[in-house]
Amino acid sequence: MSDQGASLGKRPTGKVAPGGAPLDRVRAAQELTAFLEVALREMNLLIEFEITSPGGRDGAPDEAEVLVAFGGADQALLLERNAELLLALEHIAHRWLRLDPRMHDRVRFDCGGYRAARLEELRLSARVAAQRVRETGQPFRFNPMSARERRLIHLELTGPTGVRTASEGTGDRRQVVVYPATKP
Repeated sequence: MSDQGASLGKRPTGKVAPGGAPLDRVRAAQELTAFLEVALREMNLLIEFEITSPGGRDGAPDEAEVLVAFGGADQALLLERNAELLLALEHIAHRWLRLDPRMHDRVRFDCGGYRAARLEELRLSARVAAQRVRETGQPFRFNPMSARERRLIHLELTGPTGVRTASEGTGDRRQVVVYPATKP
């Protein structure tokens, strides 16, 4: 483990890769290791982590370039209340890395397969909603969700699906609505 002072001394002053630039995966992994060693130690969590680079810009548009997988005796704490602590750690890590907000999807945290399962659940829900809208001609409104989850729904239904999507509402009440595609 590195100590907090050493890791802070090595941190650059600029952001990690603006939105369109490639992510420096090696540097991101080093910075994430430094952050997580400090954070997990200070929170007294019995959690291990592994940082991998499973995907990239060649894969699906929602595929992470850097994945941090957690496990250990306290992993249930990360997943309580719809993985609130896991998502909070991810948010703080994005800030630690000084990631441009357009880069947030490139660094993802998961624990026990929770996030992967949630992403697949959203994809399936999007396809089912699209089918329902095509059959009934009536719009379908999803429950409010995060910007990242809304984006995934929009991406899943982009293309020749016979439907169109829009985000409506404000703040934490923002939701995706699936409409029948308009005839050209």
